[in-house]
Amino acid sequence: MSDKKKKEKKEKVTYVDDGRTIVDMSSLGRGGYGDNKNPKPHSTAREKWQTYWSAVKMMFFPMLIVIGILIVTYFIMYFALS
Repeated sequence: MSDKKKKEKKEKVTYVDDGRTIVDMSSLGRGGYGDNKNPKPHSTAREKWQTYWSAVKMMFFPMLIVIGILIVTYFIMYFALS
């Protein structure tokens, strides 16, 4: 009975700050991109539009291939299970 009543005390962990930083963020300015002398470059709407369409053009044929594979798989399963 006496063993059950006595609870084991957990060892208290003490953390010590040694002054080291995990990440050095001293190079970041207020804007988050270097110092304020070199502001973050902004892209125009035209550049964003060109980037979007180049990505769409690049992924068009792979998308058609995947859709074709899905259609073929659907018909194989439809006729095999019916």
